[in-house]
Amino acid sequence: MKTGAREIITPRPKMSLTIPQGMAPVEFFNSPANLKNLAEENGLFRTPENLLMYRKLIGHSVEFDASIILDTSKRILDPLGRPVRRDQMSRQQKKVWSQMTRIMFEYMLEKYPDPAEHLILFGEASLDATWPLNKPGVPSIRMIHNHFMAFPMQDLENAKLANANDLNLTDSGHHSLFLRHLSGVYHEFLEVLDLQILSQIPSNESAIKLTGYPQGLPSWELKGGVSLLKNQYFWYEYEQVLLGFLDFYRTFFALVSTGEPHVPKQANFPHQISEVLLDSGRFQRVARDLREKVIQDPLFANEIRWRPAYKQLLYRDDKGRLIVTISQNSVGNAITELLGIVVKRKEDEATYAAVEPGLVTRLLEAREKLVEANLGEVIAAPSWRNGEFVPRT
Repeated sequence: MKTGAREIITPRPKMSLTIPQGMAPVEFFNSPANLKNLAEENGLFRTPENLLMYRKLIGHSVEFDASIILDTSKRILDPLGRPVRRDQMSRQQKKVWSQMTRIMFEYMLEKYPDPAEHLILFGEASLDATWPLNKPGVPSIRMIHNHFMAFPMQDLENAKLANANDLNLTDSGHHSLFLRHLSGVYHEFLEVLDLQILSQIPSNESAIKLTGYPQGLPSWELKGGVSLLKNQYFWYEYEQVLLGFLDFYRTFFALVSTGEPHVPKQANFPHQISEVLLDSGRFQRVARDLREKVIQDPLFANEIRWRPAYKQLLYRDDKGRLIVTISQNSVGNAITELLGIVVKRKEDEATYAAVEPGLVTRLLEAREKLVEANLGEVIAAPSWRNGEFVPRT
C-alpha cells in the first residue's frame, strides 16, 4: 500500500444556527450567544473552572470526536482577550485540564487497544490572539482547545491519497520555514531540554507508516506508557516542550521584526537562546531573508503570525508507543494534518444519523469517567437529555 497523506470525507448534519445578516460566520461563532448555544446543544460536561467538554458536531471523525475548551466567553466578552495558550491558564485550570486529558485518553486506550485497528490522539490547538477574527483559517472558536479523536485504520487505508500541496498539510507553506530552512537549529535547540520521562526520537521513527507523517517535526516518546500520564512530572515536561517552542518562535520572529538579535524578555531558556540560536549563522540568515521578503511582499507579510501559535499533540503510533510532537500553527489547520489526515466535511444528514447513536454513546461513556473523578457536572443537552442518546427531530 502506498504511503502518503490521506483525505477522508466526514459526514455532518445540517447546521441549525442562523447567522445574523452582516456578520461573518467566524465572528458569530465567537460571540457569547453562540458559545452559550454550543454548551446547551452539544455540551457534555463542565467543571467549576469552566473547562467545557463538548461534542464536535462539525467534526473530524464520527468514531470519536470531542473537545475540551476553556470557556471564558461569559467572563471575557472580547474574543481577542481570551486565553489561547496553555501557558496563559491558571495553575488550577492547568491541573484540571491535565486530569481531564488523562482520563479521556485512558478511556480511548481502553476502548481502542489495538494500534493496527485505530489511530488515536489528543492535541491542543492554539493561535495568535492578535489574529483578526475574519482571517481565513482562524479556528471557529478562538479559545484553547484540547481535541480528542479516533480514526479506524481501515477507513484511512481505504481513503484516497491527499494532494501533497494541500494548504493544510503544508500549513500554507509555513512548514518549509521550520522543517527545511531551520530544521537543524530547531531540533538542536529543543534537544537542550532537560527531559527524563520524554525521550527524543528521530523524526523518521515517529511517522505513521500509512501516511508518512509527521514529517521532520521534533518528537519525543513517552517512556513507560500511559501510566505516566498520572505523573505530575510528565505534565511538567510536556509544558517544557511548549516553553521551548515558544522561546524559539519568539526569538526568531523578533529577529525578523527588528533585524536585531536579542533574547526576549519573557524567555524561559535564555542561555540556550544565546548559545544555540543567536550564535547560529543560519538562524540569523533565514531571519534576514524572511525580513526582506516581508518588506517587499505585502501579501506574504499579511500571513505572518508575529505572536506564537502552536499545535501540540500526543498520539499512539503503529508500534503502540505514545509520541509527543509540536508544530507552529500558521493557518489554523487541524492537528490531524500533522499526522497526514486531511478532513473534508460533507453535509449528509442520513449518513450522520446512522453513525450518531454509536458516536454519542462513546462520548457519554467517556463523560462518565469524568463524573467518577468528581471533576464537575454533566450537561443535559437535547441529544442526551437523560444520559442516553435521543434522536434529533
